[in-house]
Amino acid sequence: MLEVINDFLSGKVLIVLIVGLGTYFTLRSRFVQFRHFGHMFSVFKDSIRGTAGQLSSFQALMLSLAGRVGAGNIAGVGLAVTLGGPGAVFWMWVTALVGMSSSFFECTLAQVYKRADGDGLYRGGPSYYIQHGLKLRWMALTFAVLLLVTYGFAFNGLQAFTVTHSLENAFDLPVQYTGIGLAVLLGLVFIGGIKRIASVSDLLVPVKTLAYIAVTCYVIISQIELVPDMLVTIVKSAFGLEPAFAGLLGSAIVMGVKRGVFANEAGLGSAPNVAAVAAVKHPAAQGVVQAFSVFLDTFVICTCTALLILLSGFYTPGFEGDGIVLTQNSLAAVVGEWGRVFISVALSLFVFTCILYNYYLGENALQFL
Repeated sequence: MLEVINDFLSGKVLIVLIVGLGTYFTLRSRFVQFRHFGHMFSVFKDSIRGTAGQLSSFQALMLSLAGRVGAGNIAGVGLAVTLGGPGAVFWMWVTALVGMSSSFFECTLAQVYKRADGDGLYRGGPSYYIQHGLKLRWMALTFAVLLLVTYGFAFNGLQAFTVTHSLENAFDLPVQYTGIGLAVLLGLVFIGGIKRIASVSDLLVPVKTLAYIAVTCYVIISQIELVPDMLVTIVKSAFGLEPAFAGLLGSAIVMGVKRGVFANEAGLGSAPNVAAVAAVKHPAAQGVVQAFSVFLDTFVICTCTALLILLSGFYTPGFEGDGIVLTQNSLAAVVGEWGRVFISVALSLFVFTCILYNYYLGENALQFL
């Protein structure tokens, strides 16, 4: 029964809402993600300088990237390619492209309707702008409960399962011990509140992101002559024009959108909760910064994973297995056995920061309630 409900919501309703509304926001804003793309970099540079006692826009960006750049960028992309073929990557790009406008609006609204929490910091998010903007308290409460259940519990369980499974595969570590260790380390961060979560994210997010991009770029550059043909294969497969993947057209669209939304979270109402904590000169500045984080998450990191898999020679049409193992084996096929270990370590960092982010979303929802 759960599988039937899930297939209906994620396979039909989700695609229409996320892509449809993202397209609507894109058209109504006259393609804000294109018009202000160059502006994203200047706002990003200015966001590094914060206000004393407040979280800067850069810290809010690192917090949002802590959540966006998680298991979905490794295991999720691997699963999308496994079930949907190379064409799924194209539909991930499309989802991110329209999602940039969704993220711009939802994070700008979070800044407009944020509220001081009494400790010199701000709180906000969809629950706040639904209540104070739309005056629909019942809907705001419903959203807060759903956010608490999904991010505070379900997504954390999924992320923890992903990393313990990966460590068991790479190092043969029992899942109960890695689970306990993960819980203890996370607890040490949680007790410090949002400022400690932001500080840890500031440290780990750039390290994990740059290290992962560097290793995957090494694989891509080492086989750079194959990249143009692979990009053509991705586009042709997305429309059923590649014979080897013609039967996966429907799966490519569905898996691309589903995995894309899971990876970048644009339009889900999660990122606005951390976008609201930043002290900015203008609400739209945080919207621009968060739109940039969607671009970085999908067009850079997810694309790196996809090309790593498709260029490795390990992946073949009809591959059966999970996304983590596919990514691990793909890197190992190019750089040797240490590639499997690197993916496990990278995934551990991705998941650790992602759970920090999820925890804050759950805490923010609980605070609202």
